[in-house]
Amino acid sequence: MTARVPGSTGAELTAVYVPAAGGGELQLAEMVGGSGAPYGLPTDFGLSGSSPVAAAFRTGLPLWLSPAELAQYGISGPPGSPGAEPWDGAGALPADVSMGVLPLGGDAKRLGCLVVMDKAADAFDADRRHLLELHADQVAAGLEAVAARAMARTERRSLLGPGLDTLRGGAFTLTLGTGRIDADAQVMELFGIAPEQFDRRVETLLERTAPDDVPALMSLVEPGRLPASGQQLSIRIRRPNGELRWLSLRCRVLVDADGAPERVLGVVADASCLRPGADEVSVVQRLSAALAGATTIRDVSRVVVSALRMPLAASRVAVAELKADRFVVTVLDPPEPDAWPAAWRSEWRSEWPDTSCHSLPTLESVLRGGHVALWPPGAALEPDLAGIGPGGLAVLPLPADGRIVGMCLIGWEEEHSFGPEERSLLTATAGLVGQALVRAHALDAGHELATMLQRSLLPRKLPTLPGGVAVARYLPATMGLEVGGDWYDVIPLSDGHVGLVIGDVEGHSAGAATIMGQMRTAIRAYAVEGHPPDVVVSHANRLLLGMETDLFATCCYVDLDMEEGIAWFVRAGHLPPLLRFPDGSTEALSVEGGPPLGVAAEGEFPLTEVGLTPGTVLALLTDGLVESAALRLEDGIGRVRELLAAADPADAGRLADELLGDAKRRDDDVAVLVLRYDGMRVRPTRVRWTVWRLPDAVMHARRFTARTLRSWNVAEELDVALLVVSELVTNAIAHTQGEVRLDLTLAADRLRIAVNDASPRAPVKPASVDWEATGGRGLLLVEAMSASWGSVPLSGGKQVWSEVALLPGEQLGTEEAPAGPDGRPEDEEAR
Repeated sequence: MTARVPGSTGAELTAVYVPAAGGGELQLAEMVGGSGAPYGLPTDFGLSGSSPVAAAFRTGLPLWLSPAELAQYGISGPPGSPGAEPWDGAGALPADVSMGVLPLGGDAKRLGCLVVMDKAADAFDADRRHLLELHADQVAAGLEAVAARAMARTERRSLLGPGLDTLRGGAFTLTLGTGRIDADAQVMELFGIAPEQFDRRVETLLERTAPDDVPALMSLVEPGRLPASGQQLSIRIRRPNGELRWLSLRCRVLVDADGAPERVLGVVADASCLRPGADEVSVVQRLSAALAGATTIRDVSRVVVSALRMPLAASRVAVAELKADRFVVTVLDPPEPDAWPAAWRSEWRSEWPDTSCHSLPTLESVLRGGHVALWPPGAALEPDLAGIGPGGLAVLPLPADGRIVGMCLIGWEEEHSFGPEERSLLTATAGLVGQALVRAHALDAGHELATMLQRSLLPRKLPTLPGGVAVARYLPATMGLEVGGDWYDVIPLSDGHVGLVIGDVEGHSAGAATIMGQMRTAIRAYAVEGHPPDVVVSHANRLLLGMETDLFATCCYVDLDMEEGIAWFVRAGHLPPLLRFPDGSTEALSVEGGPPLGVAAEGEFPLTEVGLTPGTVLALLTDGLVESAALRLEDGIGRVRELLAAADPADAGRLADELLGDAKRRDDDVAVLVLRYDGMRVRPTRVRWTVWRLPDAVMHARRFTARTLRSWNVAEELDVALLVVSELVTNAIAHTQGEVRLDLTLAADRLRIAVNDASPRAPVKPASVDWEATGGRGLLLVEAMSASWGSVPLSGGKQVWSEVALLPGEQLGTEEAPAGPDGRPEDEEAR
C-alpha cells in the first residue's frame, strides 16, 4: 500500500507510522524505497514530542518541510554541524532532503502518518502535494482494511511486515482540454499495459475497463462537467490474462485562472481487499429484491430495518425522509420512544418524529457532503446523536436523481469497529434505498390522488337501516397508480326495502372511475324511482351502451325487504353473493346471472328470490379480493368463505376487515359490502288509500287518517298528522293530474305520511310569503310540524313524505283499519 508513487509523485523514501499498542507513540509499520538509515528515520516517535510526525498527527494538518525548515527542528544538516541532533538515536538527515508528513484518517479517528522524503530543495510542488494527499487517503483505506481483517480473525494486528502492501498506488495527470493522460509505471502495471505500448490516450485505458464501469470512468472527462474534488470511484478492469481486478480511483481537479477545470490529478490503487465479501453481496441482493416490492415509504423503511439491523448487529435503526429542511422519520426500530435520545422524543409530533436539519449540524454537514459518515465509539457528537450510537454511529445519506432524499442512521450500543466491507455494504445500501424512496414517494402521491378520487365517487357513509347493519370496505390497488372501477352503494327504498349494489368497471384509469361514478348514480336513481331489481339493472345496461365507451361493468344488485327478510338478486356478470347463516355455515348463492353491463343491448337479467332469517350475513365482493395471478377464483372464494365462517357476526365492521385479510400487495382494487340482517322486532303497519278527485277529497282524506290513527292508538299527534295530510293532499290535487294516493306507516316511534302523485315536478318551498298572499304556506307548515320531510321521484311521478315523531306512550293498537275503495282499509265515513 505504501509503495513508491514514482513519476510525478516520485520520492526517495515512503514510510507509514501508526499508533502503537500502548497509545503513547507512533510506530513504524511499513517503509518503501530503502532501509531509512541514510535519513536517520527512527522506528517510533513519541506523540508528545516535537517531531514533525507527532505535530502532524496531533493537528491533523500536513507538513511540507524544506531543508531549511527541517533545520529548525534540529534534525537536518551535516553530522556534527551546529544544531544537528539525531532522531531518537538515529543519524541526522542530509542537508538537501525535503520531507512531507501527511496525517492518515479523519478527526474522528487518527490512523497514523505518511512520511515522504526526497533529495531536492523544492521537492513538493503543488501537483505533487495534491497527489500525495490523495495517496494518503489510499493508505488510510488500506490501514482500515488491515484492521478489519485482523478483527474478523480475532487476531491482534501486526504493525510490521508486508501487511500494508496489498494496496499499491500509481499516479496520473489528465489534461481535460486534450484528453491526454500521463501515467506512471504503477498505473500501467495495474492496468496490465506495458509502458512502451501506452500512447497516452484515455481510450487505451477505457478498453481495459469493464463495460458497466465505463460511464463512471468517463464522467471524469465529460466536456463541461466538473468532477467533484476528492471524488472516489471503484472500477473493474480486465487484464490481458483475463483476470478481473477492482481498482480504486481518487482524483482532484485543478482549475485555470478563469476558474475553468484544466487538469485532473489522480491516484489508482488495487482495491480488491476493499470489495464486499459473499455475505455482504447476499445482503445487498436480498435488500434489492425486497425493495422491488416495497410500494410505500413506510414499506421501504421497514425493508431497510429488516435487511440491516440483524446482519450488522445494530442496536438502533432510523430511516427519515428529507422534506424541505426537516427530517421526517418514517421508521424507528426499536419503536419505543424511551430507546431514543430525549431531544428526539421532544420533537415527536404524532406517530413519528419530525425535527429540523438545523438542530442537527452533524447530520446537516453529512447531507452537504453526500457520503457515508462513520463515527467510532466516544466520538464528540451533539446530544441528539450521541445517544443513538454510543458504541458507533453510521449515517447514510440516501441519494437519488442527483440529490439527497433521506437519511438512515444506524447505531450500536456496544463498541463497534467499521471495516471496509461494511463501508462498501452501507454505500451500496444507501443508493438502493434512495432510489426506492423516490419511487415509493411517487407511488404514495399517486395512490393518495387515486384514493381521494375513488372515495369521492363512493358513498361517504352508509345509511342506518331498520333491522340490519351494513358496512363497506374499499382498498385501492398497490401495484400501479391508476384509479380503479370498483363501487358499492346502499340505497334506502320505500316500504322498508333497501337496495344493495356492488360493481366493477373494467380497467384501471380515470375513464373507468368516471364510468363507475355514472353507473352508481344511475342505479341509485333507477332504484329510488321504484323500479324492480331486474328493470334497474336493465336500464343501467342500456345507459352504459349509449355512453360510447368500450368499457363494460359487472354488478350484483339486491332488493331486500327488511320486514319480511325476502331478497331479490340480479347478477350481471359479477361474482355470486356469499351468505353466512346463523349456525356459522356458509354458501355461495347460485344466482342466475346475465351478461355484464354494456355488452348486449337485449341482455336479460333474471331475478332470484332468497329468504333470509335473522342473524344471516350477506357479503358482496369484487374479484380483486378472490382472484389474482397467484390465486384461482375458486380458491379465493373458498378462502373468503372460511374467513366468513370463522368471523363473529356481532361486529359487522370487524367481520368486513377480516374478509380483507392481510395482503400487502394488491394487483386490483377491492370492495366488500356486508349486511347483517337482524329482522325487525316490531314490523311497521301500513295502510294505503286512493284519494278520489271530489270537491271534498281533502275532508275524506282527513277522516280516513283520523279513523286509522285512532285504531292505532295515536292520539297526541292526531291534530298534527291531520294538518300535514290536509296540506299534502291539497297540493297534490291542486297542482297535479292523475291518481293521488295516501300512504300511512306506523313504525316504532314515528308516523310516516306519504302522498304519491303523477307529476315528476318536486314541490318548491317559497322563500317568503306576504301577509296578503292567499297561498304558499302549505310546505312551510309541513316543515314546521314534521320531524323531517322530503320528496323522492317515483316511476312516472313523485312521493312527498313527512315523518311525525310520536310520544313514548303512543303505541299500535289491535283494531283493524277500515277498508278503502281499492280493497285496502278505508274510513267508513268516506264512502
